[in-house]
Amino acid sequence: MRGPSFPPTRFPVRKAAMQPVLLLARRAALALSVLLLGGCTTTSLVLGAVGVATDTSIPLAIARHVHEKLTDGDPVPCRRLDSVQRALSPRCGAFVPGSLEARDVHTAAMQMCPLAAATRDPRLWPVLPELLAKGATPERCSESPLATLAQANPCPDFGAASPESRQALHWLATADARAVQHDVVRMLSCPQGHIAGLSGVLDEWQAAGVLQPDRLGFGLLGALHPEFLDTPFVQAREAEGHTARAGLGAYQGRLAPGFEQALRGSHWVAIDWWLARRPELANAVPPRDGAQLPWRPLARVLAPSFLQRPEDQAAMLRFLMARGADPSQRMPFDATRNVVAYARQLHSPLVAVLEEGPAARGPVLPATSIGPLAFVAPDPPDPPDGRAAAAD
Repeated sequence: MRGPSFPPTRFPVRKAAMQPVLLLARRAALALSVLLLGGCTTTSLVLGAVGVATDTSIPLAIARHVHEKLTDGDPVPCRRLDSVQRALSPRCGAFVPGSLEARDVHTAAMQMCPLAAATRDPRLWPVLPELLAKGATPERCSESPLATLAQANPCPDFGAASPESRQALHWLATADARAVQHDVVRMLSCPQGHIAGLSGVLDEWQAAGVLQPDRLGFGLLGALHPEFLDTPFVQAREAEGHTARAGLGAYQGRLAPGFEQALRGSHWVAIDWWLARRPELANAVPPRDGAQLPWRPLARVLAPSFLQRPEDQAAMLRFLMARGADPSQRMPFDATRNVVAYARQLHSPLVAVLEEGPAARGPVLPATSIGPLAFVAPDPPDPPDGRAAAAD
């Protein structure tokens, strides 16, 4: 007995119905492979482009669009950069002298001025001499290239630069009037700048008359690096009228004020230099912004993150108290608490040090101090009406 017969068209119909499902599965597998290989950009792009291009139902334009989306944000290949962009991209290899095109120096499309970019990153200093030789000028930059360096690295290793690169940095300091500012002075007078001879720029500025007290927009002595205060340069500037009081005033820059930097870095000689001229700093430091409150050095030192060497906390507290800092002083932001109560609130292990009170001041500074203190004379007293202080 014959079994039931089925129409001969049944199976072809089912096969045709499965084709869209298979096509959708193939596309889903392709998309999944691209996502899973997202960390291997080259592999995923090859598989994705080949898979899409071999699928005749998807136009090639879609493959290009997918490629653009997947590579969006990736660095531009070095071969597509101009000569300046390539020289200022460390990923493209070491700079080859003579490779800069003069036309690119003036037309390079970069977010930062090429001269500022080369100055800011010590790895790119070898590019500086050729940039300048082929027409780059600091006037084309929105701010002083040396200021961008000082704010990125307050004391770079100038000694590691070639003589040609140091000469280029020196030229930028003397050719760009905008370089005469607080942060650049701090960088040039730092130990690395002094060793490399770049602190001599300050003498050149002085000889040119740009460091006169009435011509500066900042206090010169507050801009200098703490380790540069005990030098003949500073003694000569004090004789000309520069004062520590002016060094506590407002300025345009990002680096810390002079006394604060001396405190943060445990520059013991520099702290004594400041306190010899402005003894009140042991208890209250005026803010850079007149709208803010003064701050207590003892309270700042209690914060573990304030000192660059937290292991100096106890020694710094004793050092300040021996020079007049009073832990019973009320906090400027809370008159109900003094410094000792503030330390208790912080659960500081240094409460006992504050409760000991000031020890007798001895002539010996902590062992990390170096160099003798110069003869110091306090600043002239503030006038009764406070006009000079306000002018600062």
